[in-house]
Amino acid sequence: MPSINKSMFVQLTKIFFVAKMIKLPTDWKSPPDQKQYPDAFKPSERTVMPNMPLNLFREQTLNKYHVDTARDIGKEFESYIEDICDGICFGIDLWRLQAKFTNLKVMAVCAIGTPGCLTGPKLKSLICMSPSTVTHIGQKKKYTDAIAKAFSDAWDLWSSKVMIPGLPFYPAFAAFPGPMAPPMPNVPFPLIACPSAAMAELVNPNSLKKKMEDNLGDSDALHAPDLFDAIAQGFAVVFLMWLPMQQVMNVLGKGPIPTFAPPFVPVGPVVGGDNLPIPGHLAL
Repeated sequence: MPSINKSMFVQLTKIFFVAKMIKLPTDWKSPPDQKQYPDAFKPSERTVMPNMPLNLFREQTLNKYHVDTARDIGKEFESYIEDICDGICFGIDLWRLQAKFTNLKVMAVCAIGTPGCLTGPKLKSLICMSPSTVTHIGQKKKYTDAIAKAFSDAWDLWSSKVMIPGLPFYPAFAAFPGPMAPPMPNVPFPLIACPSAAMAELVNPNSLKKKMEDNLGDSDALHAPDLFDAIAQGFAVVFLMWLPMQQVMNVLGKGPIPTFAPPFVPVGPVVGGDNLPIPGHLAL
């Protein structure tokens, strides 16, 4: 199953967050009395080894308490990023199992699907029920709900605009020897061949970030804009990688052959056919 690449999603999100170079404590300024300030600490606390380069936060100074603060809060954010990225991938995998194409028009070899032909469940509840996010409480839950709703709304807009532009799903329907073509699976095609007018909802990080911020509704939440931006940027990359790998399969098409008139016309094309709207068209 070509799922969203969770490992890459997590690593990209962390890298985009690290690139912001956020220093802790925030708004810290060196005290004016440089003689008394060092005396407040033990010699072993005044200068210590800095955090690793890929720590999510940077320390303002090499003071032990600054370094420890950046490390400890960085670990908390790392853990949350891993949880929410896992939850998003978990939700999308469940959505894929239930997604289906409906109301397709089959004309000879071609399948035509207008915007709205791809349907599936809401993503928000699927993300929030994942094992990695279902235990979130307090501020973590507020962040998770805001992120899950933003992804759900953007995903709904993208999927509602997906169309099938006359792809040759059914080669056998060009000349079928019978009055009615029975349900037959389509030739697999990558999902990227099915365009969506709302693609920007998922690949434009600014749009996805703004949805998260609006859903959270707390302009004072520390580091929320940076976290949301990193998640949106990371997802845009892995989503674009997933689209050409995800196959549209097992779309069962059928339809009549009105020109079938044996023995003079023993074969003919399917005209005015449709498909069986059975979930699982994106399951493999």
